[in-house]
Amino acid sequence: MEVTVSVGHPVALARTLSPNRRGPGDPAHRQIADGSLWRCSLMPSGPVTYRLTRAGDDAHCEAWGPGAAELLETVPGIVGAQDDPDGFAPDHPILKEAHRRFPHFRIGRTNRVMEAMVPAILEQKVHGASAFSAWRYLLRKFGEPAPGPAPEGMRVPPPPEVWRRIPSWEFHRANVDPQRSKTIVRAAQYADKLEAITTMNREDAERRLRFVPGIGLWTAAEVTQRALGDADALSVGDYHLATVVGRSLTGKPMTDDEMVAYMEPLRPHRYRAVRLLEISGTALRPRFGPRTQIADHRWH
Repeated sequence: MEVTVSVGHPVALARTLSPNRRGPGDPAHRQIADGSLWRCSLMPSGPVTYRLTRAGDDAHCEAWGPGAAELLETVPGIVGAQDDPDGFAPDHPILKEAHRRFPHFRIGRTNRVMEAMVPAILEQKVHGASAFSAWRYLLRKFGEPAPGPAPEGMRVPPPPEVWRRIPSWEFHRANVDPQRSKTIVRAAQYADKLEAITTMNREDAERRLRFVPGIGLWTAAEVTQRALGDADALSVGDYHLATVVGRSLTGKPMTDDEMVAYMEPLRPHRYRAVRLLEISGTALRPRFGPRTQIADHRWH
């Protein structure tokens, strides 16, 4: 099954969907040398593999599997056609220039809450390399092989009932500590209620997500950015974000509270501003000293 979506401006698929890629070798996300982008998802109607390509102002999607028809209905959101940047008029010259260079940048939404939730939980307070490795392990172990002509090794993220039943020792083998594994299991227990946030406003959606023990402001923002395409979801509590925003826009690091106050005039486009710093190459990363050792929980 396939569909073509006319976006009305040049489509940048990789840029729009890159936040959904959880590290190198993500079994649910693959970009091919020909420019096509392959993804796997689990829709209420079943698993699906889909391939996105672009042609000028159009995005073309082919889909395979029981969830194909349902997935195709969400393609406009996935490719950012439902994002509305109107009203984003930053005063800072760096943001103004980034917006001028990338006027057609859009934020996509997948409408798949658990598929954004689990990797976000895995990324809580650990090195990205460790979280990405855990995601790869768990998908390869418990994910379903991708339907259709997907690139070799792709997997569909498991359904909530599988996440709920993953034994503690398998999380241990994935180097996921008990706190994060328990949070994943709790989220899976509330999966139906969490998936319902796709019909809520952002305040109610955040409140619903944070009802789950172990889901705080940072994790809720990471989920709404991807699942809801929330252009204002600022990842407060991120280990580096306040420093990056501060150095990039003021020349000096900020605390989280300072970042929130500084970016208040950018509502409801604070996440859009952060993404523009990233994609324009103007985000100034801190100069790191020697990296701390990645915690290995498998031998505890």
